[in-house]
Amino acid sequence: MERHFDEELKDLRQKLLTMADTAQEMIGLAVKALVDRKKELTEKVFSLEEIVNHLEIEIEEEVLRLMALRQPIAGDLRLLTAILKINNDLERVADQAVNISETVIYLLKEPPLKPLIDIPQMATLAQKMIRNSLEAFVREDAALANQVCQDDDEVDRLNEQVFRELLTYMMEDPKSITRAVDLILVSRNLERIADHATNISEDVIFIVEGKNIKHHIQDNL
Repeated sequence: MERHFDEELKDLRQKLLTMADTAQEMIGLAVKALVDRKKELTEKVFSLEEIVNHLEIEIEEEVLRLMALRQPIAGDLRLLTAILKINNDLERVADQAVNISETVIYLLKEPPLKPLIDIPQMATLAQKMIRNSLEAFVREDAALANQVCQDDDEVDRLNEQVFRELLTYMMEDPKSITRAVDLILVSRNLERIADHATNISEDVIFIVEGKNIKHHIQDNL
């Protein structure tokens, strides 16, 4: 019975990894659509969202089934609870990628406002954070999870930098306001993706150490 439960947990972990890989791909495609000005890439993002949504439902139903049938305690209960939360965060990451794609469609109707440097950098870092948060989950690596939480500071810094720069554009040329606001929205979507990666990492630390570090990460480094 215990071995069968372990197999079920292994299957859940694999589904989460698939979900994370898909969400990462969506982020990359959405930002590439913006940088390369290729609307067709946004369609790929929308199609991948269906895969993520399907996985989210599967994972949630399986976790609830295991909780009802196995009545887990201690570490197993923490694990299943964290899987539910990670599942939700990954679905929201996919939603943010969709939001970016929808904004990109509007941006592509206008000429480029400026060379894009910080936004692709934010996307790369956010993807890395998602990847590392799931690796920390699989390996039960609290140190790597803590590193993801620290990486969030760099994404926040870039987000603020994007905002300040685009605010300058808007002040200098009112005709740039719509495009600048859209780019600010893209930046904020990426910042939120990084926040979800941080949430996942905090859940990993909860699984491994049984500590809830939300809102006071620095106290636990």
